[in-house]
Amino acid sequence: MTSTYTDAGVRGQGEALGSIQRHLGPTLTFPSNAEVITRFGQYASVLKVTADLAIAISTDGVGSKTIVASALGRYDTIGFDCIAMNVNDIICVGARPFALVDYLGVHTLDAGRTEEILRGLGAAAKEASIAIPGGELAQLPEVIGSDGRSDGDPTAFDLVGTCIGTCHPDRLVLGQDIEVGDAIIGIASSGVHSNGLTLARKTLLGSGRYSLLDEVDELGRPLGEELLEPTEIYVRAVTGLWDAGIETRGLVHITSDGFTNLCRLDAAVGYDIEELPDPPSIFRLIQSTGNITSAEMYRVFNMGIGFVVIVANGAVEPVLEHLRSSGYRSQRIGTVTEEPGVVTIRPAGLVGRLEEGESSFRSL
Repeated sequence: MTSTYTDAGVRGQGEALGSIQRHLGPTLTFPSNAEVITRFGQYASVLKVTADLAIAISTDGVGSKTIVASALGRYDTIGFDCIAMNVNDIICVGARPFALVDYLGVHTLDAGRTEEILRGLGAAAKEASIAIPGGELAQLPEVIGSDGRSDGDPTAFDLVGTCIGTCHPDRLVLGQDIEVGDAIIGIASSGVHSNGLTLARKTLLGSGRYSLLDEVDELGRPLGEELLEPTEIYVRAVTGLWDAGIETRGLVHITSDGFTNLCRLDAAVGYDIEELPDPPSIFRLIQSTGNITSAEMYRVFNMGIGFVVIVANGAVEPVLEHLRSSGYRSQRIGTVTEEPGVVTIRPAGLVGRLEEGESSFRSL
């Protein structure tokens, strides 16, 4: 039987996005001292405050990765995921993140767990060069890890962040300057990151074949340790390009929906992924264990590329040199094409689209 994200309990967001537009769309006109200059569906929302200043805002959590952390009793890495999922979105609109506030909801207060989570948040904030000036800790035993009718799981928790950044309102990077023939640069992920953990857990652990403590030869370490590998933070990579005067025409955080996230850019173009590095071993393990199609794998997981930068052809070598010197593995993976809204992944034999918030892939 082939496993899918839907079978694992994760539904698409098409209906929710329609409700957002209907009910929240009118609020974009409410501020009297700011102008919303982005649309729904972009990585961060940007508000123009003055002629020279805009504020970018993004919020995200770490998903069901918290379940793995609780099962292993290890909480020192999850803060990196919370910071990364937020700052990586902020830079996608051309803004520099500078602060984040966190929300930690727990079933039961545990001083040791809180200490580890906060230690991780602090270390990740240093890597991203942001401040964490405040946050919220809520103890909700009937909401977190419980159905409200039983004692529930005392180790359950949720971790969410809201990040803000700044940019010039006339210098947003939303893909509006992308041209046919531009180069697509892929930056390596550190593994599963914080998307697709539900499918990964259901496949690897639900099959009864593995446990989180198992040493897996293909991974070279215990499965749980692999699944907790922190999400890569790409702030230094991108802001370094800006500091070097390199124009970034499109910036894409490869999360759920995979490479169809490229279609979130404001450009009537297509994207031809011509070459990719071999997917990390964890993805091959998930696919083989769950008999998952390549279409589903590329829809759910990053498959080894966590971030994409689109630049003019003449900038490819300077970009790759900068990324290498900054400690990031990267390579040119494709070219911008004339076919609007189409993402072709030639190494996997797939073509995909993102329509009304729903991604789909089919064979070439």
